[in-house]
Amino acid sequence: MSDEVRLYDEADQLKAAGELEEAAKKLGEAIAINDEYALAHSALAVVLQRMGKHEEALEHARKVSELEPMDPFSFTALSVTYQRAYAGTGNMDYIRLAEEAMERSRQLG
Repeated sequence: MSDEVRLYDEADQLKAAGELEEAAKKLGEAIAINDEYALAHSALAVVLQRMGKHEEALEHARKVSELEPMDPFSFTALSVTYQRAYAGTGNMDYIRLAEEAMERSRQLG
């Protein structure tokens, strides 16, 4: 098992235990090893979103769609991240971006 996969697995357990700060740290370490590890970026987006760090979460969700540009799920997840950012901030720009990401998902699917 590669180091980044081991770190991802550890982060997944930490996330399940509610230890979000530690999970984020492990995922960051996995990404430092392999910046193209889409699954780690996706998981980090979820963890950061739960922590209320919406802009950071969006950076990682966008990265997943860049790494996996033909995967409709990448854009569905990005849309959900935008929706949650809107819910957390009230920023209406996130609604438009969520709709754009969902449309991209539909085009690919």
